[in-house]
Amino acid sequence: MAATTETTAGTAPEGNPAERLREAFNRLGNQQKIIFMVAIAAIVAVIVGSILWSRQPDWKVLFSNLNEKDGGAIVAILEQQNIPHKFNESGSLLVSGDRVHEVRLKLATQGLPRGGMVGFELMENQKFGTSQFAEQVNYQRGLEGELARTIQSISAVQAARVHLAIPKPSVFVREEQKPTASVLLNLYPGRTLDNGQIAGITHLISSSVPQLPNSNVTVIDQDGSLLSQLKSKLTEAGLDPAQIKYVREVEDSIIKRIDEILKPVLGSENYKVQVAADVDFSQTEQTAESYRPNNTPENTSIRSQQNNETASVNQASGGVPGALSNQPPVPATAPVTQPAAGAPTGQPAKPGEIQGKVEAAGVTAPLNAAGQPINTSKNATINYEVDKTVRYTKQAIGNIRRLSAAVVVNHRKDLGKDGKPITKALPEAEMKQINDLVREAMGFSKERGDTLSIANSPFTSSEKTETELPIWKDPENISYIKDIVKYLLLAGIIAFLYFKVIQPSMKVMFPPPPGSEEGTSAEGVAGAVGHIAIEGEEGEDHVKIDHYAAKVQKARDFAQADPKAVANIMKDWMGANG
Repeated sequence: MAATTETTAGTAPEGNPAERLREAFNRLGNQQKIIFMVAIAAIVAVIVGSILWSRQPDWKVLFSNLNEKDGGAIVAILEQQNIPHKFNESGSLLVSGDRVHEVRLKLATQGLPRGGMVGFELMENQKFGTSQFAEQVNYQRGLEGELARTIQSISAVQAARVHLAIPKPSVFVREEQKPTASVLLNLYPGRTLDNGQIAGITHLISSSVPQLPNSNVTVIDQDGSLLSQLKSKLTEAGLDPAQIKYVREVEDSIIKRIDEILKPVLGSENYKVQVAADVDFSQTEQTAESYRPNNTPENTSIRSQQNNETASVNQASGGVPGALSNQPPVPATAPVTQPAAGAPTGQPAKPGEIQGKVEAAGVTAPLNAAGQPINTSKNATINYEVDKTVRYTKQAIGNIRRLSAAVVVNHRKDLGKDGKPITKALPEAEMKQINDLVREAMGFSKERGDTLSIANSPFTSSEKTETELPIWKDPENISYIKDIVKYLLLAGIIAFLYFKVIQPSMKVMFPPPPGSEEGTSAEGVAGAVGHIAIEGEEGEDHVKIDHYAAKVQKARDFAQADPKAVANIMKDWMGANG
């Protein structure tokens, strides 16, 4: 009995976990073993795949619609700098989301992508001996590329192409031709260009090419619509966008003034204001010239004055016609009894003095005794300035001819006798006060013909339309939902494999303790304590208890029932080990 006990105790595998696992695995059938191993491998693969999936970078588009030349140059630079990249199904180049802007800046420093166009860098590779025609062609290509790059910097323009037609210069004025330009714009989806932007592109092209007028620049979009003539067509039809914009600004300014004065009184949701302005854009120039008589002599002014005086004196003439008669008379030598002109009376004239003279019209003539003045005349002409007024008047553009305003005021909310909310009309005094405030705020003018209408009416409650996207349409929420679904799917696969494959296999590998109680015989206790085989009257009985607590409890029960048998067993163990 002792030898049998010693041999059985020495082969007990209770202390080796590997042996216990091997023994538990051997309890499975061949098919169960295969399913169990496949399930374990699937769970490990799912866990490892989910970890690698979560660590995978978030790919974002770096560039799309690249041509072969730019795409090859960009890929070469990315491989040189060890930047992970790949292409999607549409041909777009993808990089890690956290490095998109960094990679774009690095590529921009090297001039990539060029977009299939060349600029003035084409002139840097000129070969020696290039003809003048080739230089002119390269210059034109470089100018077209630079203009296209500049136009692409506009936010609404995705791509642009510029074609220039520059004629050869001629020494003959009659044969001189102006250059022309054509621009093709590829706009981003959902974006348009206003008239100011179109005019800016036109002026950019015309200012970059010598002697290119704005009328010779044609701008079209990717749909073939002509954009460069929109402004002229509106002007010809009498619809000037600048004038329409000015009218809107005038109306908005008046509405804003009315809002600012009514908001503290009524609240922002209790009134609505609309204003219509009639603006005069006609240009009028007037020149007036008026004349008035000079009534007061002291205020008159002389423009020009002319005086004319004439005098004729008859003198004695005689003799034979000829040279002798044309000679002047010889001065008299006889004494003259008449006094000289200007001499004192009563004194005789001295010899050689003129006896008398006549002064008229600035002419001094001698006065002889034989001749007297027979004709004198005096004329005076005076021109006076005329009172003249010249007035030049030019009326200002954009005068307001008439204003029309309409204001709707909501009824005031109140509580009825039953406690339910009701609405009441505003009193007349308060409506008159609102009318006066609006008149002052809008600058009401009766002479101008302005009109104002204020109505008090209850507002109809309407549900506000949501301008924001729903939660299920938000791109960020969609990405979050995709991630959650992805992880839930992985968790579902792991749970299915565990509950349907692993757990049943574990029950087979580690069965629960038997429900029937073992007897308190020496064979049962020996099997519970050390898996000892004892030969009894009924043969050999093997009892195996997997749970340690059950074994201890059975050993305690046996020791209490038969302490002597337990003591003998302990002595045998100690003797064998000793």
